[in-house]
Amino acid sequence: MEHKSAARKMKIGFIGLGIMGSRMAANLQKAGHDLVVYNRTAEKADELVKNGATLAASPEEVGRACRVVFTMLSTPQAVEDVALGQHGFLKELPGNSLWVDCSTVNPSFSKSMAQTALKMGHRFLDAPVSGSLAPAQNGQLVFLIGGSATDLDEVKPLLDVMGKAVIHVGDHGQGASMKMVNNMLFGQIMVAFSEGLRLGTSLGISEEVLCQTLMNGPGGAPFLKLKEQKLLTRDFSPEFPLEWMHKDLHLASVTAYEQGVALPLLQSAKEMFGFAKQAGLGEEDFSAVYDFINPK
Repeated sequence: MEHKSAARKMKIGFIGLGIMGSRMAANLQKAGHDLVVYNRTAEKADELVKNGATLAASPEEVGRACRVVFTMLSTPQAVEDVALGQHGFLKELPGNSLWVDCSTVNPSFSKSMAQTALKMGHRFLDAPVSGSLAPAQNGQLVFLIGGSATDLDEVKPLLDVMGKAVIHVGDHGQGASMKMVNNMLFGQIMVAFSEGLRLGTSLGISEEVLCQTLMNGPGGAPFLKLKEQKLLTRDFSPEFPLEWMHKDLHLASVTAYEQGVALPLLQSAKEMFGFAKQAGLGEEDFSAVYDFINPK
């Protein structure tokens, strides 16, 4: 692919180098930016370091070196630990630095982090992404932003390197809110589609005919087409691990409770992913819930 580039080269901190973060950081690096990176499992930074990134020994080392820090982590607790833990980066950042959290977390947590950052003299954007492994690698993510338009303008050239679109949803927490709704629907649709195929195959229709007919019909969500080969070949190599979808549905459930909203279909989908995780599918792609519902 041809790598996009931003006009002004910057020193950027990047914490969290999993399936998504490693590819996002690589695109920033290919655009010419100087990276200071940290990951709990240091080996995941090897490729970036080989290409010129500096590996920090702790999050606080990232904070000392950069005025813009991206985080891309698995859970709210992981985000809080690297930001505010014993070796957290927030206390080390120069004044008026900008923290961009791309993790998928619940909106109330994002709002809390924004308030904490502000009290410590810094700025915050919640910037979760829509897209999984391939869009991250190809710089085709969609960023869902909560926070100040001025702060967004400052980092938009960096987001443009990693993504194809930037949507400013609203104030702090609104980017996280949109991501929560997005992933809730992905999880529910995957379960509903899997149950549809369960019934169809029990009636003697082949998986191939069911997928071809349903995915190309009005009832087929566009993202299902991207999962077709995984379902038909039972190759559930992770693009977005099932355990993280289960986590996201749990956070959506927590958010619904906080909002006083009853979402019974969400609860059913969450439990189905929970069963699939208990069955040992947590590290597989989230579409592996299909394999749990439709065992060979």
